[in-house]
Amino acid sequence: MSDSDLKTRKSIRQKLERPKRYQVILLNDDFTPAEFVVFVLKGEFRLDVLQAEHVMETAHKKGANVVSTYPRDVAETKVSRATETAVRMGYPLKFIVEPEE
Repeated sequence: MSDSDLKTRKSIRQKLERPKRYQVILLNDDFTPAEFVVFVLKGEFRLDVLQAEHVMETAHKKGANVVSTYPRDVAETKVSRATETAVRMGYPLKFIVEPEE
């Protein structure tokens, strides 16, 4: 391999950046049952029972809480699927996606 090949590889590696991460945030509402929120957090976001309960309780007390962070497309897909599940069951459960700071 020549020196120019090595320089080209180094410059390519330096330009690659980690994809920006996005937070999925659970918004509190007074209508969706706690058991359903935990069910969605476990099913869609793969939280265990204790994590799901903690996220749900914190959102209930503070109005919102971060569920997890993902690349943008994954975060948006998870939020879409969780929201669709809630709508099918007749609940107003909401999540938002925001860039991680």
